[in-house]
Amino acid sequence: MARDPEATKRRIFEAATDEFARHGIAGARIDRIAKHAGANKQLIYAYFGSKQALFDRVVTDQVARFHHEVHLDPEDVPAFAGAAFDFFTDNPAIVRLGSWHSLEAGQGVTRIEAIERSIARHLRALREAQAAGRIDSTVAPDELLVMIYALARAWVVATPELQPGETDERPSRLKRRRAVVEATRRLVSPSPPDNA
Repeated sequence: MARDPEATKRRIFEAATDEFARHGIAGARIDRIAKHAGANKQLIYAYFGSKQALFDRVVTDQVARFHHEVHLDPEDVPAFAGAAFDFFTDNPAIVRLGSWHSLEAGQGVTRIEAIERSIARHLRALREAQAAGRIDSTVAPDELLVMIYALARAWVVATPELQPGETDERPSRLKRRRAVVEATRRLVSPSPPDNA
């Protein structure tokens, strides 16, 4: 049977995504990745270089998906929060990978260029919308973006006691989505002018 290096790389990458989402880089084990991928450890190092390099590739690929798929329209920031909520709820592993990326940056923060470019676009859009008076300018764009991300991810990382049971999953999801959208609407709605 002929070897298919691309198929092997894909299996390693998928196994690594699951392993890193569950355990982060410190807790992840190359042995487990190799076992789940049906590959040997030497191939992992040959294809990806090191565990840190593999982690960085996984985070780049997975977290950048959000920035590629969820777009910020400065005319409707609450809709962005709702779309982000949907994405994070449907892809909790990506939320975990993002958290591990923040927590386990190694010796220095590993910057992911695709994510930085997307954040810069989001900040530019928020800044322009604030300057035009379409959204409130009380909170700086970078702080506002962090708050919107936090709202959108909140239920994915909530304590187990706050998670819905199997019977009320859909109603809870819709209710929580509405809450995220409404909280964002209130956060960005321009304040009425002072009647001095």
